[in-house]
Amino acid sequence: MRKLSIKNKMYMKFVNLCFLALVLLVSCQQAPKKAEHEDVKIQEEFITVNSLSDFNKYLDKDDVKVKLAPGNYQIDQAENIRFIAVTGNNSHYDLTGVRFMVDTKLFSRTDLAKSDDGNSMYCAIEISGNHTTFEGLYIETYGDSSGLQSKNKIFNVVGENVVLKNVEVRTAGSNPWGYGYLYGLGGGDVRKMNGIRVGYPAKNVTLIGCKLHMRAMGHAIFLQGAENTLVEDCHVDGLLRTTDAILAETSGYGFDRDFYAQKPRHPHKKGYVEGTVIGEDGKILPGEIVSLSEDGIRLYPQYNGHPTKNTTVKDCTVFQMRRGICVGLNTSGDKVINCVVRDCVTTGFNVGNDDIVINCSANAKYGEAFGVPYTDAKNATVDINILDSRNGMANNMLAKINGTGHQISVKTDNNDFIPKDMAIKLSVWEGYGNYNPKATMHATNIKLKNETTAKVLTYSGTTKLEVESKGQVVDYTSEK
Repeated sequence: MRKLSIKNKMYMKFVNLCFLALVLLVSCQQAPKKAEHEDVKIQEEFITVNSLSDFNKYLDKDDVKVKLAPGNYQIDQAENIRFIAVTGNNSHYDLTGVRFMVDTKLFSRTDLAKSDDGNSMYCAIEISGNHTTFEGLYIETYGDSSGLQSKNKIFNVVGENVVLKNVEVRTAGSNPWGYGYLYGLGGGDVRKMNGIRVGYPAKNVTLIGCKLHMRAMGHAIFLQGAENTLVEDCHVDGLLRTTDAILAETSGYGFDRDFYAQKPRHPHKKGYVEGTVIGEDGKILPGEIVSLSEDGIRLYPQYNGHPTKNTTVKDCTVFQMRRGICVGLNTSGDKVINCVVRDCVTTGFNVGNDDIVINCSANAKYGEAFGVPYTDAKNATVDINILDSRNGMANNMLAKINGTGHQISVKTDNNDFIPKDMAIKLSVWEGYGNYNPKATMHATNIKLKNETTAKVLTYSGTTKLEVESKGQVVDYTSEK
């Protein structure tokens, strides 16, 4: 075997030294990375606090994860009209097992600092931080105060990429309670307590697993100027009351006014107030029913010029509200998927321009299961299953269709669910909507597939209808 020269031996020693140096260098570089990784792991753990005062210290902090210990916490003091302001970014607040009880007197405090966003509304919790998750809270209002305004809210969400998850809301504190919309929707004596608002500049907000028990006048969930909102697996319930029960009062707000309701906002629809028929002189009539709250899930078209865009409502339920799910007042086209609405008074699903409502269900006990009421609405797609609509009152309209270019499918699991006098009506002023007295009533280029035995009634203004129906199609288009 050839012996290595001295020169080669020196070269090999040099190579070995370089290799050892490289190993040491890599080890030194890896050591800080390991420590850095360990620091991130520590930050990912929730900090648990045991008092509301300690919890509040983290509300303006970024990159924190805070858990408030389970228990009951009273909210009876505030410095701002937004009683609790969550401004932290990239933070996560876990309130599982926590109950907040908010004194309604706070909504009447005139000494509280105003917000700098130009909106004078009072709310219990505002979330303006971005990429923030807030979950698990049960929150209710208590007390007999009704606040200073109609804009009172429990939650106001205005941040971007906010997740509001598994919260439960119970509202109280509106005036006059027990009459719904019969005495107006705002102003005068009307004071409301709304549930959750998602409003401009909110983007990419998710409401998931939220429950709202409406025991006050107001909307449960509503959007104003928000973009790309997902409302998923949320559930709303309200209360109904018959006009017979109202007329049986021997004292109270209605009794003091001799049971005259406020005049309708739209004079050309005399005798109709948000799904309830009253006398043309304004007198509350027997045999009618009112919702004591407003809409379950409601989209407003804009807020201060900022349009509401691209909303998806999925796997939600609404029970005993005025309108169930109302996307029709928006114009951008929204999606409602796998939702169920029952026992609403004005309409189950309110549908409008370019809206898509698929695999949804509703009954028509007290108001139409769905309506596309707007004459300027175009190209809506509706797929509705009719639930048991028997034993209702004050309604004989199954659905209402106006506008242009809609594709409508109506079916039921049992035709006995639909009373014989209920019908699908096209080109009608009747029922909710159509508040423009100058509008030309019409239903044009409608494709209707009626898999129920309910009659389809077409009135003047119905043209180019393509209909496939198990129920009789009755043509009233020649009648004025």
